[in-house]
Amino acid sequence: MALEAIQTVTQAEARAKADREAAAAQAKQRLTDVQREAKQTVEQARQKAREEARQMMAQAEEKAAQATREALEQAGQDCEALKQRARGRLEQAAQLIVGRVVER
Repeated sequence: MALEAIQTVTQAEARAKADREAAAAQAKQRLTDVQREAKQTVEQARQKAREEARQMMAQAEEKAAQATREALEQAGQDCEALKQRARGRLEQAAQLIVGRVVER
């Protein structure tokens, strides 16, 4: 009877050891899977952030280009207005110059 009890305990210990090892292996595999999924999630988030940043930069560049075009157009209009005013005064300037030259 004592021999049977020892064998039963030995078998129970062996099963318990096998169960612990299996549980440890399963836990290790789960940890590996979770770590892999976490890395994938982080990489996806980084990729999404890079794409959003690229889109924001493209939008900012387009806005800057539009502002530059508008500023250049306004500057061109201002220059044209100044030229028109200068042309309007050209005759007066010529008469003034002629008048000063003639007076000397």
